Amino acid sequence: MKRLLVAAALFGVMTVSAVAIELPAEIAKRGSIKVALVPNYPPMEFRDPATNTLSGFDIDLGEAIGKKLGLKIEWQETSFDQFMPSISTGRVDAILSGFTDYASRHETATFIDYLRTGPHFFVQQSRAAEFKDMAAFCGKKVGASRRTMFPAMINAWSEKSCGSNPVVFVGTDGSADARTQLKQGRIDAAVQGNETLPYIMELEPGAYTPVGTTIASQFVGIAIPVKEKALQQAMLEAVDALIADGTYKTLLAKWKLTDNALEKATINAGQ
Repeated sequence: MKRLLVAAALFGVMTVSAVAIELPAEIAKRGSIKVALVPNYPPMEFRDPATNTLSGFDIDLGEAIGKKLGLKIEWQETSFDQFMPSISTGRVDAILSGFTDYASRHETATFIDYLRTGPHFFVQQSRAAEFKDMAAFCGKKVGASRRTMFPAMINAWSEKSCGSNPVVFVGTDGSADARTQLKQGRIDAAVQGNETLPYIMELEPGAYTPVGTTIASQFVGIAIPVKEKALQQAMLEAVDALIADGTYKTLLAKWKLTDNALEKATINAGQ
């Protein structure tokens, strides 16, 4: 694909935040990039209940990337099961929506990883005394979204840590459902990504207590069609530029994600 050099000079006077990055000709001509998301995953992306506007870390990051590239971000709401079809068919240029980088997805998408995460056990604060350490989860009912890799990760941790007294896994319809079942006493503990727990705990003070450490390491990335090498490189350079100029650090602090920081963007680091 023919590539055009897009510099801040094309859009006005050069500023500190602008960088010269090559973009695919079609995107440079359009002046925008179509990005898919599902706004139901705070603090990554959600609709502000007061204004109904898109909000969250990924929204702020996407807009900052757009400024680096001199492009408008056209957010395209879709469903989770349409993520991969939407980039394989060209309906969107990228996915930026708390999307986990798994090796099984690399045939369709290349991931520009910008955050490190991991599944974390948590319990109701009222029952925290029962779970002094992670060994206390052996033999207990633990819930997590069945739409993620968490079930397999919980099972792997259980096989390694619990022996003949394994965790009893309960699949749920997302993280919110797991928290509901936890409050109702239908499960003893829940697991969700550690990038979401601080935000949820702030929304519901006194409700939950994290236990132990993450049971696996994962990466969240911007998914881009495998064939779009120019766009992949542009995204990589834009994210690294935001890390270098401090914008990334500021956004992480805003959304309580400092512990999930990467020192440098990576490509397809997920397993």
